[in-house]
Amino acid sequence: MLADHRAGTHSLAPWRGSAGGVPRGVRGACQLGDIELVNESDETTISAPLGTEAALRSAPREDGSAPRALVLGATGYVGGRLVPRLLRGGWRVRVLSRSAERIRALPWADRVEIVEGDAGDAGALAAATDDVDVLFHLVHSMSSGRGFGQRDREIANAVARAASDAGVRRIVYLGGLHPAGADLSPHLASRVEVGEILLASGVPTLVLQAGVIIGSGSASFEMVRHLTDVLPYMPAPRWVMNRIQPIAIRDVLHYLLAAARADPSISRAIDIGGPDVLRYGQMMNGYAVEAGLPQRGIAALPVLTPRLASLWVGLVTPVPSTIARPLVESLQNDCVMADRAVDEILPRPESGLTPYREAVRLALGRIKIDDVETSWVDARVSQAPSDPLPSDPDWAGRTVLVDRRSRTTTADRDAIWSVITQIGGTNGWPSGSALWALRGLMDRLSGGVGLQRGRRARSHLAVGDALDVWRVEALEPGRLLRLRAEMKVPGSAWLELGIDESPVGLAYVQRAVFFPRGLSGRLYWLSMLPFHGFIFSGMVNRIIATAENHTQEETS
Repeated sequence: MLADHRAGTHSLAPWRGSAGGVPRGVRGACQLGDIELVNESDETTISAPLGTEAALRSAPREDGSAPRALVLGATGYVGGRLVPRLLRGGWRVRVLSRSAERIRALPWADRVEIVEGDAGDAGALAAATDDVDVLFHLVHSMSSGRGFGQRDREIANAVARAASDAGVRRIVYLGGLHPAGADLSPHLASRVEVGEILLASGVPTLVLQAGVIIGSGSASFEMVRHLTDVLPYMPAPRWVMNRIQPIAIRDVLHYLLAAARADPSISRAIDIGGPDVLRYGQMMNGYAVEAGLPQRGIAALPVLTPRLASLWVGLVTPVPSTIARPLVESLQNDCVMADRAVDEILPRPESGLTPYREAVRLALGRIKIDDVETSWVDARVSQAPSDPLPSDPDWAGRTVLVDRRSRTTTADRDAIWSVITQIGGTNGWPSGSALWALRGLMDRLSGGVGLQRGRRARSHLAVGDALDVWRVEALEPGRLLRLRAEMKVPGSAWLELGIDESPVGLAYVQRAVFFPRGLSGRLYWLSMLPFHGFIFSGMVNRIIATAENHTQEETS
């Protein structure tokens, strides 16, 4: 597992001001309002539910051994929060992931079993479901690309067969809250279909149907947050008048943990939701109150289609239109619980369900102290290249375009590394901020992620983290940070920031690598060369100057 390599008290991003916040990695407990945060490791804190509550702890097997849970989607927003709570609750946890390396970068990686493979692969599922008591299915498509429904269906069928063959005692699936008998969006319809497939597996299954999930880092919360922060007055689609029953992420986690201990004779879909039923406009203004903002004026217009609304959301918020669209489409109908059957099957949280404004307050508190457990940006971007940078021998016979710059420095390694790992997000970029912003806007307009998604935490990075238009592909503390581009480009691109030994001390080394696709890729690289000269040389100069200043301050 990769360690969090930070350097003392350096001021890490002088081109945009200090990152601030409460440093991570301090053992013990702290208070967020009246909510206790318990340190799970040196790199994360978790809040309620902890998994140790009497109603949520695992029940041992007949032989006295701890039960085993398999989590599909452990690197996602919900799955990444569920795993540490299962561990605290006494479960043995196994995860299935396409990238074992990405799992190993997570703070709980050394306490779980990792099976590398695809959720639709029968062989990988057979290995993953062996000797499993409870399977959590938290995998679903959040892109607007073609074929997502077929993909979800294939995975659900494969999971159902594997769970049945392995004798899994219980499947728990997180689906979507929806009105009965209504025309559903493609994504909601796919969620319903997946639930039906799992219910037909012969394995006792609980399908928990949740609506808008509110928590730090959730895509739905980020939509509400940024629309309210940015727009004092908002022309909005008619769905802002629809009724919604949001639920706090802590209550979703409570129900997931409780479902693992539910009566094995129960196999059905149940609605889950918070105590408040609101209109979307009321959710925005409820957020405004908690954020200390004036109330927002909202005008419902009949002309904004889901497609136009998602494009609008994509421009105004960090959530790209490809992810915003299924969220917007799910709001076309009222999303309210049909009944409270859940109360007869699963216990409520000890302190009761979380009201909407309290959920917002908790989310803002986690953001303020820079301790967002998981985020929607942890999900991979659809259609972005996912293969790692090939090693140099693999480049033979391929067109590879490289911009490499290096410079020796008197700065110490910790100072250089601190500056490297603070780039992007609210910290900004060391050089050419306006050009980075322009490039991000161009990517956003073409349907890409742009710069607005920022980074999950201001104070540290881990493999798999999103960083503006990049994703952390490799992180070797004190030596190398490799970023893979997720912007829309005609090819595959990487940016490496590293530290090497030199005859006179240390050298900062920066390398941009581009594998062009066709003529358009080569023309793209040529068009970027003038900007590379300004941006990349400026990055080298600024990073070195900042690191040397830090070193001088510490030695003076």
